[in-house]
Amino acid sequence: MDTAMAAVVRESGAYGGLLYVRPPSEDALWLVMVAGVPQEIAAPWRRVALTDPMPVADAVRERRLVWIGGQEDLARHYPRAALVLPYDFSLSAAPVAAGSAVVGGLVLLWAGAATAPLDPDRRHVVEAGCRRLGRLLRQAEDRGAPLLPVERPRSLRPPPARTPSPTEAAALSAFIDRLPGGSCALDMSGRITFITPAAADLVGADPSDLVGALPWEALPWMDVPQVEDRYRAALVSRRPEAFTVLRPPQTWLAFELYPDPSGISVRITRADPAEGASAARSAPPAGPSRATVLYHLMHLASTLTEAVGVQDVVEQTADQLLPALGAQAMVLMTAEDGRLRILGYRGYRTEVMKRFDGVPLSSDIPGVHVLTTGDPGFFASFAELERDYPATVHEDGMAAWAILPLIASRRPIGSLLLAYAKPHTFPPGERAALTSLAGLVGQALDRARLYDAKYHLAHRLQSALLPHTLPDIPGLKVAARYLPAARGLGVGGDFYDLIRFDAHTAGATIGDVQGHNVDAAALMGQVRTAVHAHATVGAPPGDVLARTNRLLTDLDPGLFTSCVYVHLDLATHRACVAAAGHPPPLLRHPDGTTEHLEVPPGLLLGIEPDTPYPALEFGLPPGSVLALYTDGLVEAPGVDLDDAIAALAGLLGHGDPADLDAMADTLIRHAPTPGDDIALLLISPGA
Repeated sequence: MDTAMAAVVRESGAYGGLLYVRPPSEDALWLVMVAGVPQEIAAPWRRVALTDPMPVADAVRERRLVWIGGQEDLARHYPRAALVLPYDFSLSAAPVAAGSAVVGGLVLLWAGAATAPLDPDRRHVVEAGCRRLGRLLRQAEDRGAPLLPVERPRSLRPPPARTPSPTEAAALSAFIDRLPGGSCALDMSGRITFITPAAADLVGADPSDLVGALPWEALPWMDVPQVEDRYRAALVSRRPEAFTVLRPPQTWLAFELYPDPSGISVRITRADPAEGASAARSAPPAGPSRATVLYHLMHLASTLTEAVGVQDVVEQTADQLLPALGAQAMVLMTAEDGRLRILGYRGYRTEVMKRFDGVPLSSDIPGVHVLTTGDPGFFASFAELERDYPATVHEDGMAAWAILPLIASRRPIGSLLLAYAKPHTFPPGERAALTSLAGLVGQALDRARLYDAKYHLAHRLQSALLPHTLPDIPGLKVAARYLPAARGLGVGGDFYDLIRFDAHTAGATIGDVQGHNVDAAALMGQVRTAVHAHATVGAPPGDVLARTNRLLTDLDPGLFTSCVYVHLDLATHRACVAAAGHPPPLLRHPDGTTEHLEVPPGLLLGIEPDTPYPALEFGLPPGSVLALYTDGLVEAPGVDLDDAIAALAGLLGHGDPADLDAMADTLIRHAPTPGDDIALLLISPGA
């Protein structure tokens, strides 16, 4: 597998690659192998859901190669990724298949922005490499040793550098010493592997204190976002970068970074103070580098903007924070009715969580204390935790914990527990960083809880307003379907109803209130009630709609409604229909031919109070099928509405009128992905 991965990176001319696998039981991709990219850069994308707006997710889900030519291209198609990696590079993402099954995805990275799409030769290399990786993944699975998600993906080592001869080494050393200023080398993780005495003198530190350290950790005055950001830019774009920084009290230093597959060469010289005036200013040390904090803050913020419900927040928080912070477990908690509620967790056993879910807020446990006071808790060992909470039992197997308040509108609404498998100190800078990250989670959780509350309220309201069952009318077969929208609250104003008048007459209606929210659902109930009331007193279809229209204009809800009402005479096998801005009903004749009824057009309900609604009479013989539907069944971006209605009529004609339920299921199954609600009512008179 290592050889195949290295080969596709090398032969495609890429500088790095990421290999993902898709476990059979998950709709997600897991990063299992990294080549030419530091683990820290790839950490936020260790797990990618197939629904995430990411190139590799699209490539796997749609079974196609995705090409991103540069930062502008990335920002246009994948703004979340572009926000986190605002550097010039190009990439391809391709599905990794074994036979007909997609088993993973491959991302390849190239230096700088590309001026043209992937050329045929490189595309062939990428596709051949994916096929080879797919075969190897399948073979590993067949051997009973599948490549499974791991805590830390495997990193391929760069090709070994050529070892210089003693003569070359001496000449190289002399060459470096003759260069003005100083020089040092960083590995792919940013750690110093070599530094000249001149460079050490310029930065004011002993070489022995610098080798093996990250510059922004060993030298506090380099702990500014610009420094690590330029290092990341050099790694990701594989282009030279430069910056100027102040070494206190008055020494400006210029750094030039030159990356290659093995690391970064750095040249350090004194800078003109005037040139450094607008450069990064240093600050006192504060634990982890602020650039790292900024990186994860940006990524978490951009991710949580797409979280909708509470479970989305739980999943996004776990996916982003655990790998980024090196934690092994997480619990998200809130208060409800005087008790602690576990909203979600990762890395803990279910039986442990059940013991804490529902405990009173008077309990002396860290999660409750942080939730009720808003004060974070940091425990570098169990001894520290036991000191503050003597009744605590060490049952989770972890070694260090951070319990953070989730703040929204200046009040704690929950707490976030992060657990570490190894002892972990929490210096002041890291405590501030974790609290900031938890603040983002708290704001997202507050929005998500509001969304969930509205969602459940709207669905309860809609469920109460739609008919639970339709009346049983002798001589009339009926099938009804309702499908909520796939976006937003998933609740709207589509409605239908069947009204029995006597043994031989009935009424049927269907409509669509503008919008997808609680207001639309509430107005839907009013419209359905009004139609039902006016129809029950014997008003003809045109009058039913006219009276309902006057009611809506009086209420002035600010929303408009389309509607169709049909009066059915089962004794004469005749019907009469009126419409208010609604798609035309379809009629399937007993011989299988179909037509859409040319109902005289009427204005949407709720616009003008004195609008007339002319009606159309038509025959409805035994064995015919009348289809009433809302626009969600036929409307789709880029599709002509007349063509969509004709296609629906074709499906209706091929259906079996003896089985209306099967016919309804077929029509719903061929509907476009519901960006709008869908309601359908099929009516067929018997002999």
